[in-house]
Amino acid sequence: QVQLVESGGGLVQAGGSLRLSCAASGNILSINVMGWYRQAPGKQRDLVATITSGGSTNYADSVKGRFTISRDNAQNTVYLQMNSLKPEDTAVYYCNANLRTYTSFRFNDYWGQGTQVTVSS
Repeated sequence: QVQLVESGGGLVQAGGSLRLSCAASGNILSINVMGWYRQAPGKQRDLVATITSGGSTNYADSVKGRFTISRDNAQNTVYLQMNSLKPEDTAVYYCNANLRTYTSFRFNDYWGQGTQVTVSS
């Protein structure tokens, strides 16, 4: 079994900062890409940022220059540092990992349960 557990969400004023963490655990053989997605009420789930095992990153245009994704491969953990937060960043943030386990050598996507981020104006 694989679990992705997120933490770090909360309520913050516009201009403030939050740091999200997501730890993957279970019978993990290797992790390819890890990332963060977000879903606002009534909207689809959108990409925020991704990072490969080699450290290559990709960001949505709306967060470039404000958010930073990082990763600790030894701990199977991904982080999202969010600065200069805006009310439009309000959403449930989901962690994603593309990984394979010791029982399934095929890479599959796994998701965390989501953590709420609310930015007040």
